[in-house]
Amino acid sequence: MFVIAGLGNPGKEYENTRHNMGFKVVDALASDLGIDIKREKFHSIIGQGKIDNEKIILIKPQTYMNRSGIAVRETAMYYNVPPENVIVIYDDIDIPLSSIRIRKSGGAGTHNGMKSVINQLGITSFPRVRIGVGNTSKDEDLVDRVIGKVPKDEQKLLEDTALKAAAAVQDIIRLGIDTAMNRHNYKPQENKENISENDN
Repeated sequence: MFVIAGLGNPGKEYENTRHNMGFKVVDALASDLGIDIKREKFHSIIGQGKIDNEKIILIKPQTYMNRSGIAVRETAMYYNVPPENVIVIYDDIDIPLSSIRIRKSGGAGTHNGMKSVINQLGITSFPRVRIGVGNTSKDEDLVDRVIGKVPKDEQKLLEDTALKAAAAVQDIIRLGIDTAMNRHNYKPQENKENISENDN
């Protein structure tokens, strides 16, 4: 069994922001796999289904970003899912727009949601899928970057990236994380085969 947690903020005002890429990927997975995400449990909206014969729990924490770890911990503990089977998906300003990075472990960087998950789980060794939303320009505030309005052309790019990330998550489960990293770790204008697990 796997817990797949997409990080984001609840509420209409955050729906299409860069900070909700985790939610977008979980929604893409749910659509692809025919899973309804509507049950309220573990401070989340959750749905259950399967990837091949592997049971999965999709969760969208409703605690707001900086308390996301509570929902992830409660879900993993209830289903007795080991850390290596907890996949966390989140936006990352530290990698280029539309990049995908799968990693087996690591720190939280500047992401408050990941800081909460690491704090609640008490470890850093769990899989994560980072979605690049690009860094701020000199005259752009960080908060505006992550929860501000996204231009239409970028919205389409992020939607396409969410679909690719959803495919990457399925490959983590079907093929293993090493194969998924080789297939999906992607940086714009670079050959994905040249990108290692440790790229920042």
